[in-house]
Amino acid sequence: MSVLCYNKGCGQRFDPENNPDDSCTYHPGVPVFHDALKGWSCCKRRTTDFSDFLSIAGCTKGPHNKEKPPEPVKPDVTSSGEKKEGDDQKPKYKEYIICAPKPQKAIFRPSSDEPMVRLQHKISASLRQALEKLKLTEDAAEKKEEDSDEIKIGTSCKNGGCTKSFEGPSSDSDVCLYHSGCPIFHEGMKYWSCCKRKTSDFNTFLSQEGCTSGTHLWRKKDADKQVVPCRFDWHQTGSQVIISIYAKNAVPELSFVDANSTTLNIHIIFDGEKVFEQKISLWGVIDVNKSIVNMMAAKVEVAMKKSEPMSWARLDLPPPVPPPKEDEKKTEEEADSESESE
Repeated sequence: MSVLCYNKGCGQRFDPENNPDDSCTYHPGVPVFHDALKGWSCCKRRTTDFSDFLSIAGCTKGPHNKEKPPEPVKPDVTSSGEKKEGDDQKPKYKEYIICAPKPQKAIFRPSSDEPMVRLQHKISASLRQALEKLKLTEDAAEKKEEDSDEIKIGTSCKNGGCTKSFEGPSSDSDVCLYHSGCPIFHEGMKYWSCCKRKTSDFNTFLSQEGCTSGTHLWRKKDADKQVVPCRFDWHQTGSQVIISIYAKNAVPELSFVDANSTTLNIHIIFDGEKVFEQKISLWGVIDVNKSIVNMMAAKVEVAMKKSEPMSWARLDLPPPVPPPKEDEKKTEEEADSESESE
């Protein structure tokens, strides 16, 4: 009976009774994500596309591994609030406490239904040069593909989560199991937006079987533009809030940021076919007429002018708390009546 190999970058099934020392090609290192580049610590290849990252061939040969790596364990805490013995050996993380600013004066918050205005954008010289160079490279690649439409043996399927490779015309009739959504990494958890099977272990995330069946995708030119995750952060000065979106080679003609006093709609197309979209309900109020989008080769910055020179506690406004249901209201009223009778 075949079992699943848990070596990173493999994900194939194998027969434990027939497992030679060179039967598996895998990555002994760990995944590295830095400045929108993705790769493995054990080899030098880097890419900005998550599907290409998943299809990077292993750099080391060895036997298949049927042992599933253990999930990271949270430290146990005693009733007194002290950590149990052995917790000092576990990695420690710095904690940052963000305090809300002290109330200064009542500020009128405009409605989020105000008309949206498209922010003016400035294009840096570095982005113009990068796009011109990229266009020449793409034209040469398209010409090369037109000259030869043959799919090479060993070409990996471009669908997210599929580990199959092209082995000949018979591969076109195989059913492709893939993830139709995009990968999400949030607060240490990793999952696909289409099925949301969350895990904290990256190897387990890579081995998750697809939730959608269809046909294999051997050529990226056949794919439509797809929404992908993109790293972004923010910082503030006394008069501005700046959002940095690390999307390389953004296309100015197809990208835009719409805003009103309290809402931001971001739509960035970068690296040819990738789309980043984000809607933010802002914590504070901005002056749209004095806000601008700066487009550079390595990132896009949205510089928003504060309507009031005050410190923002966070970038986005927390979602409203839904009112309690009728059953919950009755339970609270009964509890209050019981406490009064006592």
